[in-house]
Amino acid sequence: MSIIVYSKPACVQCTATTRALDAKGISYDVVDLTEDTTALTRVTEMGYRQAPVVEANGEHWSGFRPDMIARLAS
Repeated sequence: MSIIVYSKPACVQCTATTRALDAKGISYDVVDLTEDTTALTRVTEMGYRQAPVVEANGEHWSGFRPDMIARLAS
C-alpha cells in the first residue's frame, strides 16, 4: 500500500496526521507542497485547498481524519 501525505511546514493538522500514522505503524511518504509545484498542482486539481491531503489506495482526503487513518490500519 502506497500512502502519500501532501504537507506544508508548520501545519498542525499535517503533524497530527503523520503522528497518527506513526502510532499505527503505517508507513507513508511526505511531499512538501511548498517545495514541489507538481504536487501542489495535483492536489489543487483534486479540489483541495488545505493541507494535509492524504492519498492512499486510490482514495484521498484532506485534513486530520482519524476515521480514515483507522481504516488504513484495518
